[in-house]
Amino acid sequence: MAYPRKPLFAPNGAVATSQPLAAAAGLAVLRRGGNAVDAALATAVALTVLQPPSNDIGGDLFAIVWDGERLHGLTAAGRSPAALTREMVLAATGRRAAEPVAALGGAQARGPAMPARGWLPVTVPGAPAGWRDLHDRFGSLPFADLFTDAIGYAEHGHPVSTGTATGWARAVAGHAGLVGAEFAEFERVFTVGGRAPRPGERWRNPDAARTLRRIAETGADDFYRGRIAEALDAHAARTGGLISGDDLARHTSTWVDPVSARYRGHEVWELPPPGQGIAALLALNILDGWDPAGADPVERLHRQVEAVKLGFADAHAHVADPERAPVPTAALLDPAYAAARRALLTERAGEPVAGDPERGGTVHLCTADAGGMMVSLIQSTYLAFGSHVVLPGHGFALQNRGTGFRLDPDHPNVVGPAKRPFHTIIPGFLTRDGAPVGPFGVMGGHMQPQGHVQLLAGTLDAGLDPQAALDAPRWYWHAGRTLLVEPELAARPGLVAGLRARGHEVAVAAEPSVFGYGQALWRGAAGWVGGSESRIDGAAVGY
Repeated sequence: MAYPRKPLFAPNGAVATSQPLAAAAGLAVLRRGGNAVDAALATAVALTVLQPPSNDIGGDLFAIVWDGERLHGLTAAGRSPAALTREMVLAATGRRAAEPVAALGGAQARGPAMPARGWLPVTVPGAPAGWRDLHDRFGSLPFADLFTDAIGYAEHGHPVSTGTATGWARAVAGHAGLVGAEFAEFERVFTVGGRAPRPGERWRNPDAARTLRRIAETGADDFYRGRIAEALDAHAARTGGLISGDDLARHTSTWVDPVSARYRGHEVWELPPPGQGIAALLALNILDGWDPAGADPVERLHRQVEAVKLGFADAHAHVADPERAPVPTAALLDPAYAAARRALLTERAGEPVAGDPERGGTVHLCTADAGGMMVSLIQSTYLAFGSHVVLPGHGFALQNRGTGFRLDPDHPNVVGPAKRPFHTIIPGFLTRDGAPVGPFGVMGGHMQPQGHVQLLAGTLDAGLDPQAALDAPRWYWHAGRTLLVEPELAARPGLVAGLRARGHEVAVAAEPSVFGYGQALWRGAAGWVGGSESRIDGAAVGY
């Protein structure tokens, strides 16, 4: 019999994330007098060592910070190399520039797509600069002090957690088919004699310890303009990569204003494009205009799925790097547009089509402190170990975020030089009448916006606490009318039959990772109420 994890209650501060030792690193910072941003950074840096299949030094970072009075957003996402072109990708993948590229369907494009491994999908890592920029604006403890636990675990080793070991083994098995000089370092750094470390086995990464120490001592400058940058430039030049020292030196994070939608008397906040958070807001805008009172479980779930489909259709059609292409964010979030999209919902499962508005792997963590500061932070190298390109002597893998580009020359997210691709990682935040409720997030690529919708429906519609809402059985939509559900959801009487009667092609998935993992911290009358996914080795800790 399964016993669900109980919610965390903490009077002063809290940390929730996907790995217990990382949560402990953040909590130690809070107890030393650090604030929520300090704790978030200590947790995030530790996660690069403790959960490397999901995130690494060579990844990107997004964050939402409540500073006690208002929200701030940080997009710490890197851009593609200045030398990257669509024609180059087509040539490398054996396509011709004149060939048609299929329109987007569901989560991904049908037809030719960006390669997932190797140098072509590598974009400039944004996480180290994101750590620095968050600290420069909000940190209270010395920057280098926030790296202590991460460096210690990398240098002296740590026992690999069960959930991390499972994903690690899958990634190592997939690496076996990759051939090329750019992949040579992966096995030395991330395997134990050619295999993944087993659960509980002690694993060290002394190269990562040295890299983190350089980032800590130089405020990340060494990564973008110093010895690390020089090493990355030289490795790319030797092995066919496009990223250069100039690409690294030009990198900047971007402070942004979060965008929101109303849902059940609350404001749900996401970061604007190039992230896919707008997909969740579009779905919530649609659902907020529908009264669920009296609806049976089949009707509730059907409406949620169909709203999510429409949200994804619009996000994949319109989201791109706003610095390089116009994105109609305000028009997409207009209540009148939501009403028009809501009118498309029927009693039958549909195939989503994008509208035309008027123009105008991943790890997540939540932290909160006694002063009322709160952080929702998410970072990732995208697919497990990202590109599988590892910088020799430095102990980290580079992300493959360029996989999010499109090859359709008419799409705003078409691959090209110095652009940020469509991003899947999205932190979330909830307020009510402008007052903070708390940070939340769900990991897992395409699952993230629909995970946000399900988490908020669980808390705001069903009245569940954060832990119970995170543990509730989930559904996952990817494309067409196919709908995956967790076994516990399928066991509910009449639910699967009712969905199939509406045209959904329901399948039961036993693998929990497809349904994402998440965390949430809500501000209560007596302190913090929090939860972290029971499907993984996550932890919510406080004091």
